[in-house]
Amino acid sequence: MGIEIAALAKQIEGLPPLAGSTRVVAIDGPAGSGKTTLAEQLAAQLSGAQVLNTDQLYSGWDGLAEGARRLVDAVLLPLSEGAEGIVRPWDWTASSEGEPRALPACTTLIVDGAGSGSRAAAQFLSIIIWLDADAQLRRQRATQRDGEIFAEHWDRWAAQERELFEREQTHERADLVILTDDDPPQSAP
Repeated sequence: MGIEIAALAKQIEGLPPLAGSTRVVAIDGPAGSGKTTLAEQLAAQLSGAQVLNTDQLYSGWDGLAEGARRLVDAVLLPLSEGAEGIVRPWDWTASSEGEPRALPACTTLIVDGAGSGSRAAAQFLSIIIWLDADAQLRRQRATQRDGEIFAEHWDRWAAQERELFEREQTHERADLVILTDDDPPQSAP
C-alpha cells in the first residue's frame, strides 16, 4: 500500500515536539519493511530534519533491546533536557563501538529502526509509524540491501524482533500502520 509522502510530512509538521524542541518521528517495524526508505523520503520533505538509524545504537547482532535503551538514555532524554544526544556508532565490521558523536537538537528527528517506538521512548515521540510486509519479502529486501552479511544473522535478528515487538506491542500502539507488501513507501509523482 502506497502512501502520499508529502501529505504525511505535512501532518508531521503539525505535531508538537515532545523531546525538548525536537519533534521525534519513530519509524519502527521488522527488518526489510521499508523503514529507511520512508525515513529518507520524509527527511527530504521536512525542513531541518535529521535521520538517526538505530543500526548505530545496536551493540551487534544481539543488541536490539540494548539499542532501544540507548536511544532513550543517550539521545531522547538529553534532547528533552536541552542537551545534545550522543551516538556511539557500532562498527559492524570490527564488532565494537566507534567514537562518540554529538547529535544536536533539530526541528525533526526521524528515528529509523526496530525498537524506535519502544514504550520507554514513547513519552518523547510525536508519532510512531509502523511498517511491515510479508516475512519472505522482507528477508529478500534485506538480503538485497545488505548482502550475505545480514543473511547469516537473519534468524537470530528476527527472533529478537519478535520478542521485542511482542513485549512492546509497538504495532498496536502505532499512530500509523503501513503495509509495504506491494512496494516500499513511495511518494506520489
